[in-house]
Amino acid sequence: MYSIRSIVAAIVLLCSFAAFAQQPEGVLKVVAKKDKIEVTVARAPSPIRIVELQPYEATQSAVEKNAVTEIKKNGRKTVSIPRFDGKRDRIYSAFVAVSDNRPLGAKHFVEEWKGVSQFTEPYPKSKSKKGLQVQMVDDAIALGTKHAGLNLNFGTIISLKPESNDIAWEMDGRTFYFRRGAVEQTDQRIKTLSDDGMIVSLILLYYKNPDPELNKIMLHPNYDNAAPNHLSAFNTKTPEGLAWYKACMEFIAHRYSQPDERYGRAVNFIVGNEVNSHWFWANMGRVSMEDFARDYARTTRVSHTALRKFSSTGRVFISLEHHWAERYPGGDAMQAFPSKPFMDFFGMLSKTYGDFDWHVAFHPYPENLFESRTWNDKSALMSFDSPRITFKNIEVLPEYMKRRELLHNGKQRRIILSEQGFHSNENEEGELWQAAAYCYAYYKIDRIDGIDSFILHRHVDHGREGGLNLGLWRRNKETITEPSTKKPSYEVFRKADTPEWEKAFEFALPVIGIKSWKEIEPKKFKGGTP
Repeated sequence: MYSIRSIVAAIVLLCSFAAFAQQPEGVLKVVAKKDKIEVTVARAPSPIRIVELQPYEATQSAVEKNAVTEIKKNGRKTVSIPRFDGKRDRIYSAFVAVSDNRPLGAKHFVEEWKGVSQFTEPYPKSKSKKGLQVQMVDDAIALGTKHAGLNLNFGTIISLKPESNDIAWEMDGRTFYFRRGAVEQTDQRIKTLSDDGMIVSLILLYYKNPDPELNKIMLHPNYDNAAPNHLSAFNTKTPEGLAWYKACMEFIAHRYSQPDERYGRAVNFIVGNEVNSHWFWANMGRVSMEDFARDYARTTRVSHTALRKFSSTGRVFISLEHHWAERYPGGDAMQAFPSKPFMDFFGMLSKTYGDFDWHVAFHPYPENLFESRTWNDKSALMSFDSPRITFKNIEVLPEYMKRRELLHNGKQRRIILSEQGFHSNENEEGELWQAAAYCYAYYKIDRIDGIDSFILHRHVDHGREGGLNLGLWRRNKETITEPSTKKPSYEVFRKADTPEWEKAFEFALPVIGIKSWKEIEPKKFKGGTP
């Protein structure tokens, strides 16, 4: 008969085994330092090999690779690996623990940075949230703009056949070249805007290029030539595509993060455009939400790593449009995904492979892009399951971002509204509605914590935007983008963040159907639920 002591000992032993079985295995954390990378692994019953993987390589492939180091002793341990393999920087790599011919847990990327960033300038503070996707730099300054959005198409700056005055960038023992003329045009715009105190956000894009050699490198391998807007997802799936993408990111991160701001300063880097409707704005063929998210997470992580090499405070953003719990109806399930499950899955991937501080660039257009009276949106509900998030229910987004699963190191990720605008019919009433819609939206956004900027799209009506007239300026109808005359929205934009705002906005009250701005104060949430 067993003694009580032996029974207790057996229970303790079984509990110990259960606790051991429940402990995470493999790589627990990766820390980058100036000259080394520290990899912490969980205890394991047998020797462990630490294997290095490129960002596009699967965890399982580690079984066939040589180790960069080995751990022979049992128990949790932190090992140091030289950060540089010759001239190649391992900071982009993932690390996997392999034992008994199988990977232990998932691959793990750098999630903590200590003394890595070349520049440590603080993130700039802004006087207001008023922003604009800038076409005319001088006019943006005259408008008192505080945030500027600029598109940067990588295809315009890459030089595969360099000329004598092109700009060289050294990375991983290889020289990459960038077109001096195109780069200096970008410099001039960024510097003029940032010198005026604007916070500059770069929207990173790749349009299918006339040069087939460039497309072989930069177009995503699964890009479909039927893509309606000729915008591709970035190619970080192949060795050459990854190399050039890293080079582009390092080049601009270094150039626009320097303390003397000789080329201007950009601090926000938005990876692609409205990627939850990828078929239209970040094409990688017909693909499931999960597969697209895995590919996009890799590219966003690479972007963040390149930025951290040079800036300790710059921010990387994912780009989402206003379809929240339902997808864009113009695409099927392999062409578009709702923002909410996409972001949730993206967040899970980030934490699984080593969390990093990505943020959200959201586009809360009205539910009908041709109807500016967003206060009437029927699909914008005060619920986490709202079909869309527009300015009517924009409070839902920062509240949702407070969920524990989406926090980074216990902190809420930042939100910028990087592209949205209001259509005006070509008559007096339509332009009045557009101006009133801006008043409605700006009043709300100015009073919501967690949203840093409201960047209006567009500066000038565009002749090739599907019939939309989103600008503060009317265009010359003989041209595509040449400004003609100002709309009423121009003045309300100019005065929105000044002491004159209330007088300038007063006309909008009866248009919206309210007597006081207090009637549209952002809704408060109780207990973390709407």
